[in-house]
Amino acid sequence: MGSKKEEVRRKHIRLHMEGALTARDKVGVQDFVLLDAYTSESAFLENLRKRFRENLIYTYIGTLLVSVNPYQELGIYTSSQMELYQGVNFFELPPHVYAIADNAYRMMCSELNNHFILISGESGAGKTEASKKILQYLAVTCPMTESLQIARDRLLLSIPVLEAFGNAKTLRNDNSSRFGKYMDIQFDFQGVPVGGHIISYLIEKSRVVYQNHGERNFHIFYQLLAGGKSERLASLGLERDPQLYKFLSQGHCARESPSNDRSDWETVYSAFSVIGFTEADLENLFGIIASVLHLGNICFKGDKQGCASIPDTHEIKWIAKLLGVCPAVLLEALTHRKIEAKTEEVICPLTVELSVYARDAMAKAVYGRTFTWLVNKINSSLVNKDFTQKTVIGLLDIYGFEVFDKNGFEQFCINYCNEKLQQLLIERTLKAEQAEYESEGIEWEPVQYFNNKIICDLVEERHRGIISILDEECIRPGPATDLSFLEKLEEKVGKHAHFQTRKLAGPKGRKRIGWLEFCLLHYAGEVTYCTKGFLEKNNDLLYRHLKEVLCSSKNSILRECFLVAELENRKRPPTVGTQFKNSLSSLLEILISKEPSYIRCIKPNERKEPSKFDDFLISHQIKYLGLMEHLRVRRAGFAYRRKYEHFLQRYKSLCPDTWPHWHGPPGEGVERLIKYIGYQPQDYKLGKTKIFIRFPRTLFATEDAFEFSKHQLVSRIQATYKGCLGRREYVRKRQAATKLEAHWRGVLARKEIKRRKWAVQIIRRFIKGFINRDKPLCPDNEEFLLLVRKNYILNLRYHVPKNVLDKSWLRPPGILENASNLLRRMCTRNLVRKYCRGISAERKAMMQQKAVTSGLFRGKKEGYAESLSQPFASSRLGVSTSSLRDGILVIHVSPADKQQKGDTILQCEHIFEVATKLAMLIKREHVVRVVQGSLQFCVSPGREGTIVFETGEEDQVYKDKNGQLRVVSAGKKT
Repeated sequence: MGSKKEEVRRKHIRLHMEGALTARDKVGVQDFVLLDAYTSESAFLENLRKRFRENLIYTYIGTLLVSVNPYQELGIYTSSQMELYQGVNFFELPPHVYAIADNAYRMMCSELNNHFILISGESGAGKTEASKKILQYLAVTCPMTESLQIARDRLLLSIPVLEAFGNAKTLRNDNSSRFGKYMDIQFDFQGVPVGGHIISYLIEKSRVVYQNHGERNFHIFYQLLAGGKSERLASLGLERDPQLYKFLSQGHCARESPSNDRSDWETVYSAFSVIGFTEADLENLFGIIASVLHLGNICFKGDKQGCASIPDTHEIKWIAKLLGVCPAVLLEALTHRKIEAKTEEVICPLTVELSVYARDAMAKAVYGRTFTWLVNKINSSLVNKDFTQKTVIGLLDIYGFEVFDKNGFEQFCINYCNEKLQQLLIERTLKAEQAEYESEGIEWEPVQYFNNKIICDLVEERHRGIISILDEECIRPGPATDLSFLEKLEEKVGKHAHFQTRKLAGPKGRKRIGWLEFCLLHYAGEVTYCTKGFLEKNNDLLYRHLKEVLCSSKNSILRECFLVAELENRKRPPTVGTQFKNSLSSLLEILISKEPSYIRCIKPNERKEPSKFDDFLISHQIKYLGLMEHLRVRRAGFAYRRKYEHFLQRYKSLCPDTWPHWHGPPGEGVERLIKYIGYQPQDYKLGKTKIFIRFPRTLFATEDAFEFSKHQLVSRIQATYKGCLGRREYVRKRQAATKLEAHWRGVLARKEIKRRKWAVQIIRRFIKGFINRDKPLCPDNEEFLLLVRKNYILNLRYHVPKNVLDKSWLRPPGILENASNLLRRMCTRNLVRKYCRGISAERKAMMQQKAVTSGLFRGKKEGYAESLSQPFASSRLGVSTSSLRDGILVIHVSPADKQQKGDTILQCEHIFEVATKLAMLIKREHVVRVVQGSLQFCVSPGREGTIVFETGEEDQVYKDKNGQLRVVSAGKKT
């Protein structure tokens, strides 16, 4: 029965091994070594695209890290991420720059040997950011003491200072490093960072005097103008507008980011104090920066003989003041050249063109040597005074392979550097592979690869290399030109298989090579270089007259940069190309003595847009970074190798013999495991301490089976553990409930006792108060009386009278008689006041009339009581008269009073007086009505009469035949 179950389990595992996980198809493999089509560039590119689409910017080629710049924040550089990668096996977590840093640090601590991390790539690919992340990781994760905090801060803050003086905005990158940088971080025996050392390579001095359209000079110039205090700028003779300075305005984008310049200035300025710059150092340093800007604004004018002069000496005075030199001597040095013969010195005037060259050469020399001084100053602050043996991790942030439409001397040096580093990478990788195979007892199969030593020799070979030919052309007597240099190259190296010029190329090749150009076939492809400016940039000469001026400077920094000993040394200084070749040789010696780690940075598009993947541009970088070549070397033998302990620890659940514990030697356990899974002999080799798997498909199948087995194990473990937790929780809750119930019942019982005691006391006090209710206020009846008062007051609010006539009132207890009477009077008074406030003026007058009537007739005349309910009218009378001279006055009585008699007709001589007094008596002005012609009057109820008014010869009153009363008035007497 058991054997059948085991057979079914084995079948499930094998079936699952035949399928691939959907997630792997979606996001690609995290190590290019595991690609089946590892020789296909399209498969390489597709895997990179899949991962970039999912914001997985890191991928391995063995131990080499490929990084694609996302141009957006991904949230993968947090402190929690740092903790996640700390002390973890290299391949246990997804690829990350932290894994490279942690692996180098752990190997250094465990093996006590030195390491370096080489970071390369195009401008804008993220090299500087990668080096920053490594430094931050080491600063956060390494053990630290308070006394070493300063060293760590100086190490971190040296980065923004070097970026300010050595980085600039280019068409490809807003923060492009225009110099190579190698930084050693020193650690003591405990792994604590205690110091550091920085070496710089080939700073792009030509950028000081010229920038292409859309590019800027070094950041420090703009930062000083944007963030420096007004007093400092005034002392340096500077204005805030960068457009005022020729050396800053040639790229036409000087004002592109003033806000960033201002904030970056604050960072850099605060870093100066931490690194250890004194105020005098800063004053001299800013004086040099300002003098370079003033140099750019010097204008030359030629006279009739063609000799240069400076009409406006304003800038000369400022430069002389800032550098501490004599203005007249500086003026002469910029317009004249001192030529030394054996016994005498001759001063020759310069043309305008040569004066401009001298000015630019001075600016480049001053800035270039100041940058070297700055690096040395930082190094002096990072030096560790403890001379015990240290281990180091080196960070090499170097320019990647460059191919532009026009490639000059700088690109030639940069690509030569990349050739040497590619040679080192391939040799170290092959050497490491071969050493591992030999130590494990695995047969080594020779790997065919392109050895670029032939190209390195073409460039650097003594007497026959391009650099030697360039140096010879620079020092030979006679007029040497860029064209003569090209001709010399054709003569000396024209037959080299990796060198071509227009003259040497075939008919097809001539179309793409100019007359002043030569083509080198690098490991990454063909690059065409224009020889224009090669001699000038290689010479990089500063006229002796200008050098004497700078050696006499009172500026302490310049005195360190330009030593008087240089003037005494008649030997020609080495050329830029030779200096670079020598420094590169020194760098390679440093790197060869250390264990390597590699990071290759890729720029996904030219516009710095997130999520945009430019296939052509990335293919170009894959080729120039030598990634396919490196992958081919890594995949020449076995795709995957791992120690027995680690392999068995991860996959032991796939075999019942090794699960859950294997008690024998790890090698035997691995052999038992792979036989159970079903590995074929051609799929693997067993070394002394490691298993070697040849094909990625075999590893993927094992990984898929492990995922399947892991889910089953996890489900089983979860079920068992959940059951255990459930039972444990049930017992705990039952015990807790029992204890809680017991305590709660006790609490309730105690509460009930307290409540009953309280109730008994209340009832007792109430009864006692009721018994003593009629006694004077005392402690025995105080609470009872308070309760009675409260209840009476609360009940009274529902029985308050609503109006003055309502005589009802709640009967009070005996002890509240007085209070009740007082409240009743207050209530009555309030109702009366409220009633009085609510009556109108007419109503008030009528009531006053009623009061007078009461005084006259109450108890004296019958019918008075019935009249009380009848309101008095405002007026029951009306008065009418004619408009003529008659004395007739009609008093109209209200219709309600016409039951007994009608209106009254009066004739009087003083009609005006009578009518007026009637109106005043009634207190109504409009009671008198004056009519014309006739008026109607009431004779008796239901009967009306008419009075006709007219004029005549004499006054008379008579009744006409129609029954109308006629009143004749005599006319107006004349």
